[in-house]
Amino acid sequence: MPATAFAFALAAAALHALWNLLLARAPDVEAATVVALITAEVVFAPVAVIVWRADGDVWPWVVASGVLELVYFALLVTAYRLAPLSVVYPVARGGAPVLVLAISALALGHGASAAQVGGVGLIVLGIVLVRGLRHPDARGVAFGVSIACCIAGYTLVDKSGIEHAGPIPYLELSMLIPTAGYAGAVLRVKGAAAVRAAVAPGAVLAGISTFVAYTFVLAALHRASAPSVAAVRETSVVIAAALAAVVLKERVGPTRLLGAIVVVCGIALLH
Repeated sequence: MPATAFAFALAAAALHALWNLLLARAPDVEAATVVALITAEVVFAPVAVIVWRADGDVWPWVVASGVLELVYFALLVTAYRLAPLSVVYPVARGGAPVLVLAISALALGHGASAAQVGGVGLIVLGIVLVRGLRHPDARGVAFGVSIACCIAGYTLVDKSGIEHAGPIPYLELSMLIPTAGYAGAVLRVKGAAAVRAAVAPGAVLAGISTFVAYTFVLAALHRASAPSVAAVRETSVVIAAALAAVVLKERVGPTRLLGAIVVVCGIALLH
C-alpha cells in the first residue's frame, strides 16, 4: 500500500472518529447534529455542482439511502446522549460489515471465505469485550447494533446507487432527506433558539469533517485497493475509543480497548 494512500485512509479514520466525538461531547447533541448536517450540505453544495454527474435512475436509491441515514442519525444522536461512545462506536462500526457480509451471503447468493468467517468471529469477540464482562453495557450494545443495521442498509443501497451518480453529488443528494427531516424534527421540538445556540466551532467542524473524511477515502482508493483502504480506515474504532478516554473521560479500561483492537482485526479479515 503506497504511503500516500495509507496517509489518506488514516486521515479519513481520524476525521470519522473526530466528528463522532465532537457530536458526542456537544451540550445539546440533537441541535449540534442539525448544525453539522446543514453545514455539510451548504459548504459542499458548490463542489457537487462543479463535479455534477447524476442520471434519472439515481432517485430511488437516493430516497432509500436518505431514509436509512435519517434513522441512523436519530439513533446515533440518541445513543451518544444515553450511552458511552467507547461502546456504541465499536459495536456500530464492527457490526455493520458483519451484517453486510451476512446479507450478501444469505440473500444475494455471494460466498464467504474462511478469512471472512474468521473476521466475523473476531468482531463478535471484540464486541463482547467492548460490552464488558463484569458490568456489561447492554443499552450501549443495543444502540450499536441498531446503528450497525442502518449502516449496513445504506451501504448496500449506496453500492447500487453510486452507479448512477458521481460520489460527491450522490453524497450531497442522499444527505438531503436526513438533513431536512432531522432538522425539521429538532426545530419543531426544541425551537430555532436551541439550534442557534448550538452553532459553535465544534458542530461546524463536525459537519465539514463528514465530507472531508469521505473525500480522503476516495483519494486513498485512487492509490490503493479497496480492501487495504477499508482495513486502515476502520482503525477509527481504536481512535474513537482512545479519544473517548482522553476527551470524554469515559472509563475505557484495557479490556474495552482490547475489544476495539480485536474488532479492527476482524474487519481487516472481512475485507
